[in-house]
Amino acid sequence: MAKNKIAFVCTDCGAEYSQWAGQCSACKAWNTLSEIKLGNDKASPVAKADFRRQGYAGDQSAVQKLSEIDLQSLPRFSTSIGELDRVLGGGLVPGSVVLIGGNPGAGKSTLLLQIMCLLASADKPALYVTGEESLQQVGMRAQRLGLPTTELKMLAETNVETITQAAQEHKPQLLVVDSIQVMHSSDVASAPGSVSQVRECAAYLIQYAKQTNTVLFLVGHVTKEGNLAGPKVLEHMIDCFIMLEGGSDSKYRILRGQKNRFGAVNELGVFAMTEAGLKEVKNPSAIFLARTEEDTPGSLVMVLWEGTRPLLVEIQALVDASPLGNPRRVAVGLEQNRLAMLLAVLHRHGGLYMADQDVFVNVVGGVKVTETSADLALLLAIVSSFQDKALPQDLVVFGEVGLAGEIRPVPGGQERLREAAKHGFKRAIVPKGNIPKGKLEGLEVIPVTKVSQALEAIA
Repeated sequence: MAKNKIAFVCTDCGAEYSQWAGQCSACKAWNTLSEIKLGNDKASPVAKADFRRQGYAGDQSAVQKLSEIDLQSLPRFSTSIGELDRVLGGGLVPGSVVLIGGNPGAGKSTLLLQIMCLLASADKPALYVTGEESLQQVGMRAQRLGLPTTELKMLAETNVETITQAAQEHKPQLLVVDSIQVMHSSDVASAPGSVSQVRECAAYLIQYAKQTNTVLFLVGHVTKEGNLAGPKVLEHMIDCFIMLEGGSDSKYRILRGQKNRFGAVNELGVFAMTEAGLKEVKNPSAIFLARTEEDTPGSLVMVLWEGTRPLLVEIQALVDASPLGNPRRVAVGLEQNRLAMLLAVLHRHGGLYMADQDVFVNVVGGVKVTETSADLALLLAIVSSFQDKALPQDLVVFGEVGLAGEIRPVPGGQERLREAAKHGFKRAIVPKGNIPKGKLEGLEVIPVTKVSQALEAIA
């Protein structure tokens, strides 16, 4: 009998090695190499030919010019939830594979159950496969949420061959597999959840979805660091990867697109967890701007750019004398290294010494800020707290701060100012390069080019 070939794959970056090592030489991660079986070369040539003839993305087609491709043959259709359509780039594409991840209890299964019930009741054949919960548990959740349950078909199974057989029989347009970590294939000898099983099961289901133009939803677990569990190659195999952020301490959930072959990346959707399930929040800026009525030192509103729309978020800073020899720098929702850099810029170009102060900054609402347009707002909020001087509540700020103390323009300045004016803000401190071409009614725009000018504007 032919002996199976063995390889070792890094679960972080997907690099393959012929023998085990303690560290991956590609991404420098430790203890991430897992053993997988590659099969043997004695497989039937006919079987290999049949598999290649099927292809990964469906039947083999003739060579075509790019201009001659029919784009109307696979039209998008809505999920019936506007915020999810935004994150997906406008809706679902037949044959696409969507991977949704999130912490336990974030609401992944709840959101997918809502989508499937709504689309099934709208004459879209749907099949929901649960591998972690019983059919009774899913049924009780649907009853508690008040969802239409008459048309949705359910299956409790963990074998991918059985799942595809059932799908071929019922021919659903939408297929949910919850979750990919508990699925197993009869052709792979390792345990469910291993690198081999997750990769092969995902490839098997994705091939079925591509050949039948079925929309496939895969639920994925996350690690304690918040990354998707399993082999890194899984993220390359799918078309769209979205993360549902938020925990039990907050009623709001943020759906963020991290990969999308059919739309914008880093698009943001906001949901509220209610007794009737996840409800979309169509105006998230109004939620994140629930401020106190009185002026508070260290509080300021900034304008972020998330995907294709601006978002108003409150940022808070607290500066206090430190009893420690090494003062603390704590950033929640912001990058801590950038906080340290801005404090150095503030000392060098603003003349404010904070080496003996503890500095704490926080983005209200649990929003994670990754872009540099929050630099100026963060800097002014720190100055406000340090001087114990409250800033006006009708003031909004955005802009990038350079190491030389210059204020750099950011993309989407016109749209950010329109969003601020729509929510009633009267003053805006922005980079000079983001001055609007036309006058915005009711909004005074203060252009600045240096940190010193920004400090004078709030003096």
